[in-house]
Amino acid sequence: MTISVGDTLPDVKLVKVTEGGPEQVQSSEYFKDKTVALFSVPGAFTPTCSARHLPGYVDKAAELKGKGVDEIVATSVNDAFVMGAWKEAAGSDDVTMLADGNADFAEAVGLAADFSGFGMGKRAQRYSMIVENGVVKELNVEEPGGFSVSSAEHLLGQL
Repeated sequence: MTISVGDTLPDVKLVKVTEGGPEQVQSSEYFKDKTVALFSVPGAFTPTCSARHLPGYVDKAAELKGKGVDEIVATSVNDAFVMGAWKEAAGSDDVTMLADGNADFAEAVGLAADFSGFGMGKRAQRYSMIVENGVVKELNVEEPGGFSVSSAEHLLGQL
C-alpha cells in the first residue's frame, strides 16, 4: 500500500552519508521534530536525476529553508558510497543523502519500482514529499518517465 498524506513514515534503517563515513539511522528518529523536504530518485548519476532533480533542490535550498524546511533529504536505492560521490559531484552541503541500498524505505512507503528492463533492478519511484515530525504533509509521485511534480519548484509552491 502506498503511503498517503497524513500517514506516519515507516520505521526502517537508512544510511546517512557523513564526512566520517556511512552512519545508520532509523527513519522514525531521523524525521522526528523537524520539517523535511524529501525527494527520491531512481538512481544517483542517472540523467534526469543528475541534470535536473538534484540541481533543482541545490538551487532552491535557501528558498525551501526560508519557507520553514529544516532539512532537504535525497534518497535513492544506492549505497552510501555512491550517494556520497553524487553529493560531492553536486557540490552542495544543503542536501542530506540517505541511502536506501536494499530498497527497504522504498518498499515500506509503497513506492518501489521495477527497473529491471533498464538493468537497474528494484529502485524507488521518483517522488517528493514534505514531512513534518515524521508525518507526510504533501506527497507528489511522478508518472513513469515524468519529472514535474517532484521538482523543488513544485514543492516550493506547496509550502
